[in-house]
Amino acid sequence: MKPVIGITRCSRLDDYVASIEQSGARPRILEASESPRKLAGELHGVLLTGGGDIDPVLYGQTRHPSVDDAEPGRDEFEIDLARRAVEADLPLLAICRGAQVLNVSAGGTLVQDIPSAQETGDVDLNPDSTPTSHSVTTPKDHIAHEVKVTPGSILERALGAAVDASKTCRVNSRHHQSVARLGQSLVAVATAPDGVIEAVERPDARFCVGVQWHPENFWKTGEFRPLFDAFVAAAKLRARA
Repeated sequence: MKPVIGITRCSRLDDYVASIEQSGARPRILEASESPRKLAGELHGVLLTGGGDIDPVLYGQTRHPSVDDAEPGRDEFEIDLARRAVEADLPLLAICRGAQVLNVSAGGTLVQDIPSAQETGDVDLNPDSTPTSHSVTTPKDHIAHEVKVTPGSILERALGAAVDASKTCRVNSRHHQSVARLGQSLVAVATAPDGVIEAVERPDARFCVGVQWHPENFWKTGEFRPLFDAFVAAAKLRARA
């Protein structure tokens, strides 16, 4: 039996769906009108997708002028779904906006605009580097920069050969926000050269990983298939439980 992976609806679903199908799962597109409580009991895994920005009021901040809201209802639905998935130890892969949803759902905060925060010193930078370009929009699989991956992390094991001997991984990038204060039980497991957090995970979970880049854009060439394979493998174990 193929595990069922719930994919939150966004404007660019095709690559997410293809990545999940390629790794042997059955995708189910989720609507913001559905019940997160019910979904947590029906699905074998959750994929939180990219998209617009989370309303800063949901993590206790005043709105920055650069904030671009997501579709109505997405924030509340996805934050509730992420919390319920974590509570149920449901395998969860969170991508770009999804990683930010995961962090906010756990009580964390976000850098609302990386370039502005870097200028004002409101985000910790690596003093030995210059700011990294995080918003390289075309082509969608263009390599923007490297990330340093924490040795021994769930993410490192899941990425497989995408992580080289120096524990770096080459990624695409199109975001202007990032994780700031980590949510409860989350740890940072990848950073960009400028110090921006690029991935988080819950070490004690069956599988709960959030990445700031877009691994789904590489499904045709396979660089990040091991990440989706690891996620789907966890969902298969959940389906058999």
